[in-house]
Amino acid sequence: MPRDTTSPDALHVSIGQAAAAGRKPVMQDFHGALVPEGEVLTLKGITLAVADGISSSAVSGEAAETAIGSLLDDYYATPDAWSVRTAATRVIAATNAWLHGRNAALSDIDTGRVTTLAALILKGRAAHVLHVGDSRVQRIAGGALERLTADHRVTLAGGRSYLDRALGAAAEVEVDYRRVALSEGDTFLLTTDGVHDHMDLGIVRDALSRPDLDAAARAILEAALAAGSDDNLTVQIVRVDALPDGAASLAPEAADLPVPPLPRAGDVVDGFRIVRPVQASARSHVFRATAADGTEVALKIPASDITQDARALRRFQLEEWIARRVASPHVVAAGPAPDRRSVLYVTTAWVEGTNLRQWMTDHPRPAFEEVRGIVEQVAAGLRALHRREMIHQDLRPENVMLDRDGTAKIIDLGSVTVAGVEEAAPGLLGEMPGTFQYTAPEYLSGDAVSWRSDQYALGVLAYEMLTGRLPYGAQVARIRSRRDQGRLRYETARDDRSGVPDWMDAALRRALHPDPLRRYDAVSEFLADLRRPGPGWKAGRHVPLAERNPVRFWQGVSAALAVLCVVLAAQLGGR
Repeated sequence: MPRDTTSPDALHVSIGQAAAAGRKPVMQDFHGALVPEGEVLTLKGITLAVADGISSSAVSGEAAETAIGSLLDDYYATPDAWSVRTAATRVIAATNAWLHGRNAALSDIDTGRVTTLAALILKGRAAHVLHVGDSRVQRIAGGALERLTADHRVTLAGGRSYLDRALGAAAEVEVDYRRVALSEGDTFLLTTDGVHDHMDLGIVRDALSRPDLDAAARAILEAALAAGSDDNLTVQIVRVDALPDGAASLAPEAADLPVPPLPRAGDVVDGFRIVRPVQASARSHVFRATAADGTEVALKIPASDITQDARALRRFQLEEWIARRVASPHVVAAGPAPDRRSVLYVTTAWVEGTNLRQWMTDHPRPAFEEVRGIVEQVAAGLRALHRREMIHQDLRPENVMLDRDGTAKIIDLGSVTVAGVEEAAPGLLGEMPGTFQYTAPEYLSGDAVSWRSDQYALGVLAYEMLTGRLPYGAQVARIRSRRDQGRLRYETARDDRSGVPDWMDAALRRALHPDPLRRYDAVSEFLADLRRPGPGWKAGRHVPLAERNPVRFWQGVSAALAVLCVVLAAQLGGR
């Protein structure tokens, strides 16, 4: 069986397969396996799958073949950034919808295109099991068979049974999913019921002792047939021979490139002419540059602080990789790619304009509609990332640019986490990034991070544009636990300066809730509630000046006391 040989630290497996119609005149099982190479192996993994068309249908074999073919083709066409679960379940759901549509005109679904499906996807250092029906995925563990799937079969009185879940049987399908950690030497079996209903553990052990896994699969199949199986039979075996070290690079061609010395204005780097330096940080030096075709780009070179850290350099390369996979007018695009790189750098499109921090300085009291317009554009950029299972993690005013046309763009992708990449190389994305003032509390308390964490940061931007201050002041930086998280106290956006109405303040309060599960279920709901009172909003109590603007309240108290002191002094002096 073909195996990847492109990298010594790649995932390596051995595969054996066998299938037969058995005592049936027609073969309604189908199976397949795909072992890609290079970056596809890293980001998508190795796929094995078996399907078993229902016996009552003459066309169910077509369903089994369709299920396997679409998984092996379409799964690898899904975005690289998606997790295995998202990518595979969407493909399976689409296949189910197509099969069910073909069955719509039938009076009896048992004569239609209906099949089981059991899939095993090995990616990085984990196995992902997806399952519908009664085909099985099992693992040999400690000399025993560990079942990783539960049969979707209901047995009636009298011994009759039926599938209560299968592809093509209903308009919607629920796909079981399970993830298990891999170890070298792990062996998995995928079988249809014609095999596992008649499978003997001792025979399986003896078969797996053979070096040839194809021969082992045939031995298991023949033993099931000899034990009385009267169904189609399919066996797949996969053994994990070597695991990646978890330090995968998504740009192997750049892995050994040297970090260049910092260029000067007029220098040329692989065809990019440097215009001027723009910014320097602990992570990178940013230069404005012009490509050979005249396109302006931001060219980033790693800072000396990270040049000795191989993982940090791989993380640095990921920013351009992300930019090439997100298409949105509100997310910075990648720059033109050179034919060949001689040194290590990344490029993104140059955005001419001002960042949101400067905009807030220039517009200390913006109109509500201006704020809404910017928030809605930034939200559109976030949604483009979230659709790719990416979380920005470092949304702040310095990372949002407003170009000359007023279009808001998220410009810094250096802290974005990518679900599919994290599966392939756990830990590549590094520690919690971001700036405390805009960082969701769950990053610091240890709660799960999700797209709702970006919603929180978006809420902080909206709050700060409206009020000129932060919703929790310096409280967030002191969070160390969930208890600390629960102690956060939101400072109302309503004051005499901002003029924020209470219904808009309610929207901000919800988007900025310390508990991510109590924030909005969709960013679009937050945007809607910034434009009109939400459906659950009710006018609340009058907020006193001491709460709305405590500084002005105490200034007023002090002034009143001063006047009182003057009056009393005058009265005493007249005596």
